[in-house]
Amino acid sequence: MSTTTDVDLVDYDDAVARFDPVIGIEVHVELGTRTKMFDGAEQFFGEEPNTQITPTSLGLPGALPAVNGTAVEYAIRIGLALNCSIAQSCRFARKNYFYPDVPKNFQTSQYDEPIAYEGFVDVELEDGTVFRVEVERAHMEEDAGKNTHVGGATGRIHGAEYSMVDYNRAGVPLVEIVTKPITGAGERAPEVARAYVQTLRDMFRALGVSEARMERGNVRADVNVSLRPTPTSPLGTRTETKNVNSFRSVERSVRYEISRQAAILDAGGTIVQETRHWHEDTGITTAGRVKSDAEDYRYFPEPDLVPIVPDRAWIEEIRGALPELPAARRRRLQGEWGYADAEMRDVVNAGAIELIEATVEAGASPAAARKWWMGELARTAKQQEVELADLPITPAQIGALQQLVDAGRINDKLARQVLEGVLAGEGDPEQVVVARGLEVVSDDGPLLEAIDAALAAQPDIAEKIRGGNLGPVGAIIGSVMKATRGQADAGRVRELVLERLQG
Repeated sequence: MSTTTDVDLVDYDDAVARFDPVIGIEVHVELGTRTKMFDGAEQFFGEEPNTQITPTSLGLPGALPAVNGTAVEYAIRIGLALNCSIAQSCRFARKNYFYPDVPKNFQTSQYDEPIAYEGFVDVELEDGTVFRVEVERAHMEEDAGKNTHVGGATGRIHGAEYSMVDYNRAGVPLVEIVTKPITGAGERAPEVARAYVQTLRDMFRALGVSEARMERGNVRADVNVSLRPTPTSPLGTRTETKNVNSFRSVERSVRYEISRQAAILDAGGTIVQETRHWHEDTGITTAGRVKSDAEDYRYFPEPDLVPIVPDRAWIEEIRGALPELPAARRRRLQGEWGYADAEMRDVVNAGAIELIEATVEAGASPAAARKWWMGELARTAKQQEVELADLPITPAQIGALQQLVDAGRINDKLARQVLEGVLAGEGDPEQVVVARGLEVVSDDGPLLEAIDAALAAQPDIAEKIRGGNLGPVGAIIGSVMKATRGQADAGRVRELVLERLQG
């Protein structure tokens, strides 16, 4: 049975109950160097097509490459962060294939001699489970250009009227990280895949080697999936879903492929080793091309580049300068903030670590920072279907809001109104408080007037309080709060009520 044949998907839970999924992930990260991997063309996102090129970018005759030293350093940083061994010596190779966005008709990459190899990374799942992913290699290469297919319904080459090629991206430095087969994840394979890619994205940012913006293609994942009858059976035939560029899509594409392959196997068909395309709108994969094996690319050593022999002292210098990595940083911050494990997981899963850290730096306590970001703001983000970080409010503003509360100028109820005003673009918290007249009434004069009115309206309650029953005090306080539109200091109101009625 061909993989292009439509099949009724097997229910996911049924598929993972009867088959053992094995995944493998190849993550490509564009390095944030000023110039390209093998020439001096600068690289900036969003420039006019074909303006960031040199003869080397275009593979013109006589244009010779030269290795970008900063890219090598960044590759070593990544390798060390992945607990890899760094090669004593490594070299580049030519990976031969024709495609319009590869102007040389080969990609300069690394094949049998990667700069980093045999590593691992521990990823934490949403429930706190830690899963170790073994890394086979991390190697340097250059990116291809970008094809834009015009006309047609899908934006792909099939059905397009014509195609345009932008070589600005051709030659941008990449590091490709290849895992070993990831086994033992079972029904959590999609979750492991997502967590792994997210862990790498966070690592790239912490290392300072890339902006790692997936929406710009700085980080792209090729996701391999295969099924086998049992965990002790030989590996099944894999498919490779190319260029998946969001965490959600990584997880969804793995789930889909597991269900699709299970349906084919149930029907007595065979899985074809091929590349596949992920469709975000429909949540399915479709066949691309039959997958090439390494020998199909006719790798051979790049004759125009000498081997790279990293000095051991330099490698140790890089190791010593590595920043705190995300997992260690999370553990440190959790200890400093005093969050329980479940609280910290919620913060991590909401993408709120940096927001809370900046809010604490702005003067709020860790508890207060968590209350605002994981409470009111998380609900607002969910209602608006945006990320927390995309809300029109800054950690500095939340810090200022909490300082108003701590100073007694507003209470929590008023603070929520101030927050509403800031989100609506009415200014900083101080400006909203002044413009809306939200400051707590602390003058005893207006409070006593409101208290006397409440006592006069509820004489039976006043009499109970005079007799020593303090339970009904809350009713008087509630009346005063209503009369002052929530701007009274509830603690001071209670004191004044008791002074009035009990001398």
